[in-house]
Amino acid sequence: MNYDLLVNEADAFVSKYMRKHDNQKLLFHNFAQTQNILLVASEIAAYYSLNEKDLFIVKATGWFLYAGYYKDFLLPEETGSNMAEEFFKSSGLENDTIGSIKKCILATKPGAAPETLSEEIICDANSFYFGTENFSGYNKLRRKEYGLLNKMEVNKNEWTRNTIQMLEAHKYYTDYCESRLNTAKQKNLDKLRIKNPLLSLTANPIGSILNDKNGIKEVGDLSMEKNKERKINSAERTVETMFRTTSTNSQRLSSQADTKAHIMISVNTIIISLMLGLRLFAQPSKLTIPVVMLLIVNLVTIIFSVLATRPNIANRKFSESDFEQNKVNLLFFGNFFSMNFDSYTSAMLHLMEDKQSLHITMLRNLYEQGAVLAKKYKLLKISYNVFMYGLVLSVISFFIASSFL
Repeated sequence: MNYDLLVNEADAFVSKYMRKHDNQKLLFHNFAQTQNILLVASEIAAYYSLNEKDLFIVKATGWFLYAGYYKDFLLPEETGSNMAEEFFKSSGLENDTIGSIKKCILATKPGAAPETLSEEIICDANSFYFGTENFSGYNKLRRKEYGLLNKMEVNKNEWTRNTIQMLEAHKYYTDYCESRLNTAKQKNLDKLRIKNPLLSLTANPIGSILNDKNGIKEVGDLSMEKNKERKINSAERTVETMFRTTSTNSQRLSSQADTKAHIMISVNTIIISLMLGLRLFAQPSKLTIPVVMLLIVNLVTIIFSVLATRPNIANRKFSESDFEQNKVNLLFFGNFFSMNFDSYTSAMLHLMEDKQSLHITMLRNLYEQGAVLAKKYKLLKISYNVFMYGLVLSVISFFIASSFL
């Protein structure tokens, strides 16, 4: 049996099927994640040096693992196993091998337990992301996908509670994944617990979501929840308005400061140009001191005006711990321009998931805008004071010098 040829045929069939039945709601269980699972499964299989047949079973399972979501997302494992059976029977594959592929797919169902090494590899490849740095991003995609497929709004706290329970109950079956991913998985679990210390770990979030959806709650409870939701939404809108107004005011003040600085630069540059053109200091005279004094005033004024508008970007590198501890303002380009896109995306997804961290970052952004404004206006004040007092002294010196002509 040419297993490589069968894998290529399965690749072509599933790829074509997913493209033909493309579902934009499948944000997680899609072709891209199918490819990720195949890469991880192949990596684990290589570690255990599987024989040709078992390696084929793992790869064939990887291709059909998420295919069922494109046909019936309510019973994806059963649907995917049936699709695999139908495809490989037409290819002349032995019944026992087809049965092994089906068992591998069904082993990934919630509550199921793998019995063979091939099934363990597939289960670990399916949950490999639990122990990665991008777990929060993947989990967010899963939550959005669940809401889109079921046409409902999934409560974030309920989903987080469910995620905590899932991670607590989860275990990696292969030594390869257990040794490499358990530590990172525990960190991801600890992050969820720290950010959500009040969430109960015993409730059934999916059940409560479905009960809400089916209208099982009493009318009084629904009324209280609606009032509570209105208050929460109103408070959130107030906070959003506050951030938007404050940020807009800061931008307006910054623009005004730049305009004032440009005016001072232009006026003093014109005065210097006129004095250089008239060559008032070309020959020693009684006007030499007033002319030099005025030139110095103009020059100092221009210097402070330029300092007020000069861009200043700190070339500082931030570590992962800085992002995790929310010590970095990801809303300011000067803090993330040196990051690669994947790191920036991961950090932003993590930030958007946590409302408190997002608010802290927005507050830090407003504070840093205010600090920059304070420095800009301080320099601008010095520039205006130098020009005002210097111009007065220069004019007085001109009158004094002229009286001795």
